[in-house]
Amino acid sequence: MNFSQLQERVRAELLRRISRGTLSVSLLARQTGLGQPHLSNFLHGRRQLSLTALDKLLRAQQLVITDLLPSARGRGSPLLSEQIGEVGQVPLVSHSVALFEPYVRATSVQRMLEFPAETLRSLRPRCTPARRQWERFVAVRLSALDVFGMEPLLLPEAVLVLDRHYNSFAPYRGATSTLPHLYAVRNHQRLCIRYVDFLASRLFLRTHQPDIPAELLEPVGEETPNDLLSGRVALIVNEL
Repeated sequence: MNFSQLQERVRAELLRRISRGTLSVSLLARQTGLGQPHLSNFLHGRRQLSLTALDKLLRAQQLVITDLLPSARGRGSPLLSEQIGEVGQVPLVSHSVALFEPYVRATSVQRMLEFPAETLRSLRPRCTPARRQWERFVAVRLSALDVFGMEPLLLPEAVLVLDRHYNSFAPYRGATSTLPHLYAVRNHQRLCIRYVDFLASRLFLRTHQPDIPAELLEPVGEETPNDLLSGRVALIVNEL
């Protein structure tokens, strides 16, 4: 891991803590003595930090290098990036892990699911700099409450593969496509699956049922609208 990769992993971890409400830019500034604008530029990928400033961040948040590395899975639990023949391995995780954890640890994996490797390889990423260091694909299972308003597209116990390297509002299939864009969204610390439209720095969340009103979602504090997109729904399996 080089210095740039280390900075990206520190950035991702700090953003995760801010998203969970356990950290703020103002608190981080007080802990480190660094200016809030300086920290904000770092967190949003607009600048890097010096080695001295990075060391202050690590000490303030009680982080060591090993905390920023994805844990190796045990034998029988392949790494996320491993592929066996034509089969790709994707970890099934909780909604909380999908939303907040850049690196999926072995203890967070409920089970490994197999999908066609060629399908996973063909998916195009488009993400913000802070998201590039996240492990890319995770799978989540939806409850009956999670799919409310999304039937019959999504059914109870559906499993979705999320591409966490696509948190852009740019149409995946090009500007001429009329197909709606389905995302996993962080909505008040909860994962929800919605069609998303972006207008005037706000997100409009729509269900599959046209009679249910759209919900308005706005970034809070230092968040950007892209931070609220946990990933594009890449695959849907309604029976598994």
